[in-house]
Amino acid sequence: MSTRPDGRGSPRVSQPAERALFTRLFDDAAVFPPGLAPLDRAVEEHLARQSADVADLVGPLLVPASAAEELLTLPLPGQAGLALNVVLIGRPGVAVAAVGEALSRLREDGRVEVAGVEVGWAAGWELALDWQLPVSVEVPRGHDLGAALRDVAARAGGREGVQAKFRTGATATTDVPAPGELAGFVRTCIDTDLGFKLTGGLHHAVTGTHDGEQQFGFLNVLHAVRWALNGAEVDELEPLLAQQDPEPVLEAVSRMSVADASITRAFFTAYGCCGVMDPIGELSTLGLIEETTV
Repeated sequence: MSTRPDGRGSPRVSQPAERALFTRLFDDAAVFPPGLAPLDRAVEEHLARQSADVADLVGPLLVPASAAEELLTLPLPGQAGLALNVVLIGRPGVAVAAVGEALSRLREDGRVEVAGVEVGWAAGWELALDWQLPVSVEVPRGHDLGAALRDVAARAGGREGVQAKFRTGATATTDVPAPGELAGFVRTCIDTDLGFKLTGGLHHAVTGTHDGEQQFGFLNVLHAVRWALNGAEVDELEPLLAQQDPEPVLEAVSRMSVADASITRAFFTAYGCCGVMDPIGELSTLGLIEETTV
């Protein structure tokens, strides 16, 4: 571990971490809050990033199912250029049938590669399993969380590509989850052999107060998942998720082996971020990737 030569004392590791820890970790949620980028700009910038050195760190573009028709009005690369990979999103409250209709429309057109779908946990969500795509199921917080995770795990039946989705940011009706709540989610997913992705609030590498609210760091989550796989319980995971001192977090992440990275990312598969270059820029600043500028 070293510090930056500019005197600001920001920690920086001496060599990059295993690249596999971050490969396709950052799903491009540019059109969702708080970014709310226009769809045409989000598509243009997403395609442009495919030729960047850090392209391997970025996952598909997340598109609301309700925007499928708008997407097809845009100039798309089709088969002649770069492929546009998208995941169709039906947030909680959106009917599974509406997501299915949007999927059918994109498949019929053929210019967009649909890499997966996301639906809310509600009666009938399992219909999405018939679409032969990876499915992320956003589970509710609170007393229904355990039942939802058990349901998703049971219906997945070990099928690859079926995973839970948990919201780590605040909404109009809920606060940011406490570290213990996120720790409980992680512990239950691992105990039920269920992969997961996260959404909302993971804008920075290390946990801290940003824009007036507490936000989890994606490095903290990687660290906690690895410890959970070693058997750590909720009360042991909670301080790892809450840790705001970057040095122990960076030390833990930079020491992970290729095998550590593989098993950690088998469970924590991705998270949606409205500005994917921001966390990638932090990885560069911290020395965790080889690119010095992004």
